[in-house]
Amino acid sequence: MKKPRILIVDDDESIRRVLTEILEGEGYVVDSAGTAGEAIIKTGEKFYKLALIDIRLPDMDGVNLLTKIKETKPKMRKVIITGYPTLQNAVEALNKGADAYIMKPLDIDKMLATIRGQLEKQREEQEMTGKQLVQYIETRVKQLEKARKSRKAKAG
Repeated sequence: MKKPRILIVDDDESIRRVLTEILEGEGYVVDSAGTAGEAIIKTGEKFYKLALIDIRLPDMDGVNLLTKIKETKPKMRKVIITGYPTLQNAVEALNKGADAYIMKPLDIDKMLATIRGQLEKQREEQEMTGKQLVQYIETRVKQLEKARKSRKAKAG
């Protein structure tokens, strides 16, 4: 099974380095970006299952980055990380498409649990979509067979 690819978006290089080490130690494939612009380019080039996005970036607010990434990568899970937690930030982030919200200083166990939970939700959504597609096709085939039999009966 392919290991999930995660993108870390944070302007603090030491945070990117530590998170990369931790996540790679957990078996994830990790990439990082120091700016929103770099994150937009990377998400255009590769598919990430999840992005950890700092709310304060030098070139764009993390919440605005959420909106831009959501337009091009709607299935990617997006987790906002902030050292400046406010109810307003949390509500805005969730309204703009964040799937979860984590506060600094990071509790590594909680962060890993959040990541696992988000990846599990993503897997369940993909599974559900696949099942729904199969049901649609089966129903459509039955409808077409019924219509064909009906036409045959009228012609016969």
